[in-house]
Amino acid sequence: MRRRACGPPRLGQDSLLPATPEPDAGPAGEPAISRRIAALHLPWLPVERLCLTGFAAIWTTEGSRRALVAVSPAAAAAGLHPGQALADAQAILPELALHPHVPEADAAWLRRLAHWARCITPLPALDPPDGLLLDITGIAHLHGGEEALRRALVARFARAGVTVQAAIAGTADCAAGLARAGVGIVVPPGEAAIAVAPLPLQALRLPPASIAALHRLGLRRVGDLLRQPRGPLAKRFGLALLATLDAATGLRPRPLRPLRPPPDFLAARDFLEPVVTREAIDATLVVLLPELCRQLQEAGQGARRFLLHAFRVDGVVQLAVIGTGLPARDPRHIARLFREKLEGLEPGFGFERLALEARACAPLTAAQAALPGEGGASADTRRQSLAELLDRLTQRVEVWRLAPRASHWPERAIFRVGPFESVLPPPGWPGSGPRPVRLLRRPVRLSAVALLPDAPPSLLRLGRASWRVLRAEGPERIAPEWWRDRPGRPFRDYYRVQLVTGARLWVCRSGIAVPGEETQWWLHGRFE
Repeated sequence: MRRRACGPPRLGQDSLLPATPEPDAGPAGEPAISRRIAALHLPWLPVERLCLTGFAAIWTTEGSRRALVAVSPAAAAAGLHPGQALADAQAILPELALHPHVPEADAAWLRRLAHWARCITPLPALDPPDGLLLDITGIAHLHGGEEALRRALVARFARAGVTVQAAIAGTADCAAGLARAGVGIVVPPGEAAIAVAPLPLQALRLPPASIAALHRLGLRRVGDLLRQPRGPLAKRFGLALLATLDAATGLRPRPLRPLRPPPDFLAARDFLEPVVTREAIDATLVVLLPELCRQLQEAGQGARRFLLHAFRVDGVVQLAVIGTGLPARDPRHIARLFREKLEGLEPGFGFERLALEARACAPLTAAQAALPGEGGASADTRRQSLAELLDRLTQRVEVWRLAPRASHWPERAIFRVGPFESVLPPPGWPGSGPRPVRLLRRPVRLSAVALLPDAPPSLLRLGRASWRVLRAEGPERIAPEWWRDRPGRPFRDYYRVQLVTGARLWVCRSGIAVPGEETQWWLHGRFE
């Protein structure tokens, strides 16, 4: 006798209708907050970037065919549409103003708008070529709910001259499909499959060949696909179609790739009225710095990079950045470094939000001050004072020091490093002989007189001036580094010479001295 299996049916085996996914469990076994995504579709992106009005269109070349990419609202009302042949568009509107398509400029403007959207959420993402995805998990209550937030997003972009269609759902693909279809709704958690069922197939950005084949089968809506068996559908159209449907319905959502990772430490202020004066910006920074430094102190951290993001009302995001040599969290010191950087901000019509971030964080313990009666500051205090002095100098001039490098070629044996970078001399540095105090960046060509071809110079000439050599030491032969130099590069013989004037120089002869041929001599450094 066969036993009948008990339990709920396994949805998704015979059809594409998924079961409602359960939210992830939290650390205490409680369900975690479901992720919420706001998708923004910019239907007039190329047109609004160029501020086109009237009968205008943007065109491009598709093989041997010239077609429209985008049209202005007035041209769309006259019957023009993207994908239309350019000749047909000109026949309908002879006065049509045409502009070439620059996809790189559109992508850069979309990225700029994504940065501006960080005034809403720290996790914006690109949905090219004409969309944005915003992770709004846990922030909708700050705007009066998700529907109020959706309307606020549309109004905010409209004030900047950008038309958007917005939708909110639990998955990025569901929200993006609704926004592209012009359905501005808020989808409750677990109802993604119901929301996308009435959408046309174009809303999911399926390949045109697949859409044409599905239309021939009578499948024109997403819901028509969800009612089909998975096996035959995957066999005919591939697993990519199933992956797209699973992402839209929430069965297997795709991860969101934010524009940049969110900062660990952030302090921000939004303004009811945009701020335009330097006094207002300074007053806001006075409030933000203690708040950010308090976060760092509670975490036992310090930061070496501080970024002030100024969100302008017209969609421009300006940035003021300072860096410190050592991890810092002193508000007075950081405010002093910001003093000159704020001069580069251009408020224009005003900033609606200022956000201060801490980057490049590292552990920082509190330094002990000198005890009474010690008669001086502690070593940590002196080190911190030196670091603050170098930080102030770095904001105005480039500060660096020289560090040794493993190379026996003189001009490669040193390089520039930051003032706070640790320096460890490589084994055997600086070589077999003493090196001059000053090494010339570019050696100076000399002419010399030597008694023998391989002998040290007895007379040096530079232009019309000449100096007699009192004594010389050497040679110190330095061969080229075969693993990085060109083949056939000659070696050098270096001499330490003292002139009758008392000057001590470091000169070299390049290559083998051949009798009867001119020998190349160079001045490479000075010992005083």
